[in-house]
Amino acid sequence: MQFQQIAISILAQGGESGAEAPAPLWAPPVVFGVTIFSILLILMFVAVSYTNLGNRHDAVDEHSDPHRQHPAKHQGLGH
Repeated sequence: MQFQQIAISILAQGGESGAEAPAPLWAPPVVFGVTIFSILLILMFVAVSYTNLGNRHDAVDEHSDPHRQHPAKHQGLGH
């Protein structure tokens, strides 16, 4: 309740002192929404176009090493 009273008193003081007007937009707000929606739609189609990428090649049998270890192929960097 106290917060509501504080907010109302701040708004009442701001209205009397001449609050600033919002900055003008260079286009109607609908244009911003449609532009953002179309950009996200294009990005969605780009992402969906990559969904079939894994089916280009035949499946390869899994490596026989159960612990996923590989030999060090660099000189002096072995374990």
